[in-house]
Amino acid sequence: MLARTRSLLLASHPGPTATVTLLAVVLGIGIDLPVWRVAALGIAILAGQLSIGFSNDWLDAARDRAVRRTDKPVARGDISVTTVRTAAWVFAVLTVPLSFVLGWPSAVAHLVLVASGWAYNAVLKRTAASVVPFVLSFGLLPAVVTLASQPPAAATWWALGVGGAFGVAIHFTNVLPDLDDDASTGIDGLPHRLGRVAAGVVAFVALAVAATLVTLGPVLSGTASSPTPLGIVALVLCLAIAALGIVLVVTRPPGRLLFRLIIVASLVVAASLVLAGTSMTV
Repeated sequence: MLARTRSLLLASHPGPTATVTLLAVVLGIGIDLPVWRVAALGIAILAGQLSIGFSNDWLDAARDRAVRRTDKPVARGDISVTTVRTAAWVFAVLTVPLSFVLGWPSAVAHLVLVASGWAYNAVLKRTAASVVPFVLSFGLLPAVVTLASQPPAAATWWALGVGGAFGVAIHFTNVLPDLDDDASTGIDGLPHRLGRVAAGVVAFVALAVAATLVTLGPVLSGTASSPTPLGIVALVLCLAIAALGIVLVVTRPPGRLLFRLIIVASLVVAASLVLAGTSMTV
């Protein structure tokens, strides 16, 4: 039972699931949501991300077996497709009432976010529009958080832009190590069409754009007179990560390190958003 539980957890894509949930929680803290709303937000986001993660391994089971993905529990035979499919639907159903605890504006934004993730897994990953669900979902994440406040508040244009840019970076770096395996099983998304080097460069340029927006956005929108010293430090750090990522893309085969760099940068930017606080809202 313990082994099956561990395999089921691994099939949920625990790294990205935990990262997105943590991002939502820290953003909720940053805009001064009450403690109970922060907790409700984290639970709703977690349920939605688990449904997306499980649906990915369920829908990709045949492909993962064909290319012998040893990092996927379903492909290894450690857990059945039926179990993972059931988990995906259970958490998808739970996401609906959990989201409405936050109020209908936040719930609608979150359900669109989750539906976008499912659309990617089911259809769009095979098309040139593969990046659209990532731009939409990550772009909506700040809005899910700000709309959970009382009264609901819209997210600023630059906060939405930060999320959308990160969506590009995360999508491209996540698929880079799997381009050959994907090609052999009929996956032909936008990064595959651009090629390894071009897609990698676009990913880290998008990271630089996100870091720039989070630092300069409050100034451009008139809610701050100048960037904060910590914001400038975060910008420099993220630009350094972006530069390192581009060098790695150009000089060596892609690996999971690129995706981990993006995750580290996302936490740095999230910290900057927390410091921005209520300037995230209109």
